[in-house]
Amino acid sequence: MPKVYINATLYTGEGQIEKGYIRFSDEIMGVGKMEIYEKDDSDEEVDVEGNIIIPGFIDVHSHGGYGVDNMDAEPEKIDKMINKMLAEGITSYFPTTITQSDEQIEACLKAIKEVEESNPLIQGIHIEGPFISKEFKGAQPEAFIRPAQLDTLKKWQKASGDLIRLITYAPEAGDVSEFEEYCKGNNIVLSAGHSGATYEQLIESEATHITHLFNGQRGLHHREIGVSGYGLLEDDVMVEMIVDGYHISKPMVQLAFKAKGADGIQLITDSMRAKGLPDGDSELGGQKVTVKDKQARLEDGTLAGSVLTFNDAFKNMIEFTGCSILEAVKMSSTNQAKEFKLEKKGQLKPSFDADMVLMDKDLTIKETIVGGKIHEFN
Repeated sequence: MPKVYINATLYTGEGQIEKGYIRFSDEIMGVGKMEIYEKDDSDEEVDVEGNIIIPGFIDVHSHGGYGVDNMDAEPEKIDKMINKMLAEGITSYFPTTITQSDEQIEACLKAIKEVEESNPLIQGIHIEGPFISKEFKGAQPEAFIRPAQLDTLKKWQKASGDLIRLITYAPEAGDVSEFEEYCKGNNIVLSAGHSGATYEQLIESEATHITHLFNGQRGLHHREIGVSGYGLLEDDVMVEMIVDGYHISKPMVQLAFKAKGADGIQLITDSMRAKGLPDGDSELGGQKVTVKDKQARLEDGTLAGSVLTFNDAFKNMIEFTGCSILEAVKMSSTNQAKEFKLEKKGQLKPSFDADMVLMDKDLTIKETIVGGKIHEFN
């Protein structure tokens, strides 16, 4: 039986409907203003007046949460962890790896492939490392870092069941031309990250995405704008941002938003095992991490991923920049769907998957809907 939510404020990814309805089963069947709404006898009608409906969040960079890391390579635990992310409004998820041995990464990919067969949230995999710069490694374990290896990537893509959709690499580390051509031919987006590349090196590269802008990369300098400057300056380059108030200061978030606009930014969590857990000791990539005051740090003080939830990233972006809810929707869902060719996600429109978040006016999540299946919160 189709459901219809009526009297909602809808942010579709393309526009806003102030008093509208949305009819859905596993797919969206209709969206419009209440003045054109006609009830069908087969509909189950729900009045959600005073509430907001937006497309479900798409997190393309997250290592884990709720006591689990994707690198644990334990399918049952990964599945449960991803399902807990429904409470954050996440309806599509790219499990992200970290720099480790080939064998550990391959085991992780096989585990994710197994989970993907039954969990609709998994829409791709993000490989972060080991093909990065030691100088800008951040919290990536140095022992396994090396230049890009095409044969290894091919092996990993096979192990993943062709799920790899995004790879973080350092374009300056050796000859990456064949590596880049393979990625372009196999629907893998190339993201410059943990990289000391110069602007000129990046212009010559095939990188069209920047991993966690400003973090783990050559930063802005008035004579060399580096990775961060390349991401800000080039209109056809998408940038990720960890908007937790710690990885990037509020004024820098504002600067990036002014430079890129809502169409050039993707919010991510870059979350780790400790997300959703109390303060204390945790682990990332075999390294001890201490979480205190919503910050996760290595023993030397380096920021190590985040404990950010996606709904907080969404709210923070609005608070830090004054952007509209529609602009925040683009940065949390619509842009990701477009870049990664998730053709039925990221917008509220007929024939698209019924992946949605129902919020109250304070942006507190009440329901997360995946393929029409409703998960209630609060």
